[in-house]
Amino acid sequence: MATDESLSTLLRTLQTPADTQYATRLLGSAATLLTLLSNPLNVTVLTSQLLSAPAIWYRPDGLRTPLRILSTFNTASIRKLEQKEGTVFLRPYVAREDLAKEDWVKAVVKGADDRSPRWRHLLVLGGVLLGFEGQARGGLPITLRRTLECAVVTAANLALQESGPDRGLDTSSIAMVLSHIFDLLPADERARINHGFLLPILSEASFLSKDGLHWGYFLGTMDADVVQSIGSKFNWSTRSSTYVQLQRIFSGPLVASLGSLSRLTAFSLEMVRDADLLTALVDDLSAFTRSLCVQWRQNKLSEVDTVEESVFLTDEALRTTLPLLWQVLKTTMFAVVIVLRSLLGRVLGDGKVSADRAPFMAIQALHILRNLYFISSRLGQNTSSQYTFVYLAAIDILHNYPVQAEAFLREIRPAELGRVPAHPLDRCHDLYFLNVAEHFTLILTPQANEELLITAAMPYLNAGNDPRLLEIFEAAHSVMLAVLATPQNADLTTKHIPFYVEALFKVFPQNLSPRQFRMAVKTLIRITIPPFPISEAQPLLSSTILELVHHRAKTAVTEPLPPTMSSPTDQVTADGAPALSEQAVLVLTMIDGLPFLPIDALQEWLPLTANAVNTVMDPEMSQVCRQRFWEAMSSGEMDVERAALCVAWWTTNGGREIVLFGREEEGQGHYMSGALDESSKL
Repeated sequence: MATDESLSTLLRTLQTPADTQYATRLLGSAATLLTLLSNPLNVTVLTSQLLSAPAIWYRPDGLRTPLRILSTFNTASIRKLEQKEGTVFLRPYVAREDLAKEDWVKAVVKGADDRSPRWRHLLVLGGVLLGFEGQARGGLPITLRRTLECAVVTAANLALQESGPDRGLDTSSIAMVLSHIFDLLPADERARINHGFLLPILSEASFLSKDGLHWGYFLGTMDADVVQSIGSKFNWSTRSSTYVQLQRIFSGPLVASLGSLSRLTAFSLEMVRDADLLTALVDDLSAFTRSLCVQWRQNKLSEVDTVEESVFLTDEALRTTLPLLWQVLKTTMFAVVIVLRSLLGRVLGDGKVSADRAPFMAIQALHILRNLYFISSRLGQNTSSQYTFVYLAAIDILHNYPVQAEAFLREIRPAELGRVPAHPLDRCHDLYFLNVAEHFTLILTPQANEELLITAAMPYLNAGNDPRLLEIFEAAHSVMLAVLATPQNADLTTKHIPFYVEALFKVFPQNLSPRQFRMAVKTLIRITIPPFPISEAQPLLSSTILELVHHRAKTAVTEPLPPTMSSPTDQVTADGAPALSEQAVLVLTMIDGLPFLPIDALQEWLPLTANAVNTVMDPEMSQVCRQRFWEAMSSGEMDVERAALCVAWWTTNGGREIVLFGREEEGQGHYMSGALDESSKL
């Protein structure tokens, strides 16, 4: 018969070593023959030969060869299922008799014999399971499916036990197959996998092996192909060898399925019992991300700030090559974050992880996020809920260990204290330090707060006019407010608050948005009143700050602030309020501080603030100020005692008239009919 002759020809051809292209054609023929053979013994023989033939395995094309074997049996299984369902199946041969799919599956499984290593058996079993059960096809009877699932897990465990310390194609193949079929396995079979052996293999295959991300070395090698092309612009051509290499990496079997691999790693991490394996895993992730960061620094592209890419990079780089690079890096970052999420979840919820490991795990997680910050800073930290969980969970764990937290901050503090570094990656790490350090002000000593946080924030407080430093500028102000608001830093607050207030007025409104300025001043007023310790040493500090704002409002610009001087949300609020002038923002800042003033100071500042509202001449801006004044007094922002004082001032002391109708001109008071003016000589 034609099928028997074709089988004999194919079997003879498989015995001769062949190149990759020819081997691929042989596998295509094998996929067709597998579905046409009616003798189960022939199916078994062909399966056995595919797992051991020199034409395929003499010079394997890396992990792509195991993937082709997996795809061969996946395709054959799908065709067999379609054939049994009566789907039209075009083929050049006519089989004598169709082989039942149950018998066909058993014949294929028998082909996974002793002539081939056990890890190749997993390619056959996984391909068959994918073909019949993938995409909810439900092509196997329940009994046969359970038997096949059990065989897959058994083969995986045997292959894991046989894998030695010199891991290569075998372990990468195990990781690849399990990542493809893991969702098809029931919970009991997933738990039966030997996760103690599997976890290190998954970590190495994904991030360290040549078939995976290979320590991120592609970032360093591509530097040679980033060349100056036109003027001061640099280009990374699509014809360069490193771009072709990146395409090959991105389409590789492991990187293309990095999402499913990371989920499998996360599950294995949750199931493993040996806590030492968790330590080894986090060490591997730390080493990989550190290598990735070092390779990025060695690349010319790292010297170009995000806001300057259009100036220094060509259109080809911006539109074609760089998007692929950042897609690979983004995929890498999310894969690492998924693993860290399970790691920290295990630390938080598993009593088997000893307490002395918790700060180590948290510190390593924060180091890993720092190494990846050149990627996440481009995307924004809030783009992923999993990233946010890992970031905040690591900080919360470390918050319980003040000594280790201070040591960690000293380890990652800026290398050039007191100055803004020139390299964008160093500035990126400074931003990460400021964002992280802000959460530890309460557990650090005043000396550590000053040495680490204030010193690191100082160079950026007046840097808002540089668009490259805008985000770090905002982080620096946030850190300063966090340090000054910490109760144990009373002496530190007394020492630095005059400088910081001066810095605020220097950068507003050119570099600081109205919202940020109002929040900063309100925070300063709040921390200078009881129960904060500084209020005892400097009881008039809150009034002094408000007086500075009041004095500035007298000479402030009355024209609306341009869009570049405030964020878009500050320009038009939800209720359609107009853009505000510098004067109006200062008046609103005074109003924001009223609910926090001591009673005697509040009694003094109510009429002063009301008169300041009347100096805003623009009708729309003035209405915004009046509305805010009313909200501050009536919306519950003040406590009972302050609210009672406001009611008395508003009703009986002329507050209502001043706010609504403006300050009365001198000599135009209210008189009884026939009364004489004070200036009358009578």
